[in-house]
Formats: sequence, structure tokens, C-alpha cells
Amino acid sequence: MKTSNPKPADPKWLLIDAEGANLGRLAVRVANILRGKDRPSYCPNAVCGDHVVIINAQKLLFHPTKHRRKIYVKHTGYLGHLKTWSLQEMIDKKPTQMIEIAVKGMLPKNRLATQMMKRLHVYKDAKHLHEAQQPQTLSLTQ
Repeated sequence: MKTSNPKPADPKWLLIDAEGANLGRLAVRVANILRGKDRPSYCPNAVCGDHVVIINAQKLLFHPTKHRRKIYVKHTGYLGHLKTWSLQEMIDKKPTQMIEIAVKGMLPKNRLATQMMKRLHVYKDAKHLHEAQQPQTLSLTQ
């Protein structure tokens, strides 16, 4: 019995419009695309996913009370250096980082996760720098 590993296909470029989308559902879909789980040649020990470009990150939809309940926390490692941001502050100041945190949490915790995150490109409005790659538009309802 021989084990065969499929050769990873050339990555495609996909464009997702996040306007009116739910953050969790968007992150699950993007994490599966980055891992390559939507391809028949999926291999868990190799990066075989596609590049994903997300636009309109500032226009996600949230439950009305989520803006004050959800808190992002970061600790620098030094005593007293606990930093917190509410969801509203993240939407105003760092909407791209909010999506990156959600997607990174859904990827495997290994060395491949950093390589997969390099294939994620998030922009807060409709302009992006990847027109030359001709990304295919992907709807979240599929």
C-alpha cells in the first residue's frame, strides 16, 4: 500500500464582499477556503488553499447589543499591560484586524496557519490592490 500526496493546484484569487455579512459566518467560510477544504485535492499537512480578498470590512452586521458586549483583549506580557477594545472601537479604528482575528482563530494552531494567513487580504472599503490578479467574485450564500 502506497500513500500518495496530491500536488497542490495553483491558487485562485477570490473576492468576497463583506457588506451586510455576519462576522462568524464570513470567518468560517474564509478559513475553509484558506485551508483548501473546498477542493477535492485537500491535504491537511500542506497549504493548498486559495488567496482571499475581502472588501468592505467596515460594513459588517452585528446584533445591536454586541457593540457593547464584545471585547477584544491583548496582553503584552508585562504587569499591568492588559489592553482592551470594544467592538465599536475595532469597527472604527481597525476593521481589517477584526476579521483577521476571527479567521486566525478558526485556522489550525500550527506552522501552516501563518502561511495561510499570508493569503488573506482584507480592506476596509471597496478599493483593493489586487485587480491585476483578476479575483473571482464569491458570494457568501453558496
